[in-house]
Amino acid sequence: MAGLKSGAPAPTALTVHEASRVLEVAFSDGASFRIPFELMRVYSPSAEVQGHGPGQEVLQTGKRDVTLVNLEPVGNYAVKPTFSDGHDSGIFSWDYLYELGQQQDALWRQYAERLAAAGVDRDAPMAAKGGHACGSH
Repeated sequence: MAGLKSGAPAPTALTVHEASRVLEVAFSDGASFRIPFELMRVYSPSAEVQGHGPGQEVLQTGKRDVTLVNLEPVGNYAVKPTFSDGHDSGIFSWDYLYELGQQQDALWRQYAERLAAAGVDRDAPMAAKGGHACGSH
């Protein structure tokens, strides 16, 4: 089957809810998820967030109010969101969106644990590193 690696269901509808800041995704198997923009941003599959290997993830903070300013299709297997903080390098495959939707509770817990372990607040501004500006606030 071309395009879908693991055979995850394909989305039948994508709806951006700007006021509540969630991406609603309905899949062909009947599953439907409301994925908060903040969760998508914190778990962006980009190298900028995930690093280049286990343990190199960059903890994201200050993303509670992030919005989606654009959502463009990538082939027939993914979407590329542009977030209001300028982040646009994450390619969200259908598989990954399904995973985010399905595992939201566990991912929020993991995020809270990572924040606590780092001793930072969820709403703390991101520290600029290595000349990479994260937008002005």
